[in-house]
Amino acid sequence: MSTAALLIEDVAWDDPRAVALRAAQQAEIAARYGTPDSEPGPAPTTADIALFLLASRGGAPLACGALRRLDERHGEIKRMYAVPEARGSGAAVAVLRELERRARELGWERLVLETGTAQPDAMRFYEREGYTAIPLYGYYADSADSLCYERRL
Repeated sequence: MSTAALLIEDVAWDDPRAVALRAAQQAEIAARYGTPDSEPGPAPTTADIALFLLASRGGAPLACGALRRLDERHGEIKRMYAVPEARGSGAAVAVLRELERRARELGWERLVLETGTAQPDAMRFYEREGYTAIPLYGYYADSADSLCYERRL
């Protein structure tokens, strides 16, 4: 891993680096679940994403994450992902902390997220970072493969 400083920046949903990271995330999820589309609800789009962050070091994209507004006081974390070689480097934690900071700036009091039963690494990550399990919500309520978490800000 490069010794260059980690850069976290707001990027457009259709930024080529963001598109590439999301495609890598979706390919990994498809391999874990054996289906090309395991999203129980509507996939995030430019229209409903409040913010998309990308972390890079030395120009190499390492991790990303987005916020989707649920209502005036709550948001959802979407498309958190770190490339395999960046896992354990702190890039994903840095993105998560910046998402939380920005959610507080938006006046949000709570963030929720969904991950899946075939993603024990994601479960460990969120639990280690202070997220607690909650009942399945929204589009995930009837999904046997979903687990949901929250963090009060």
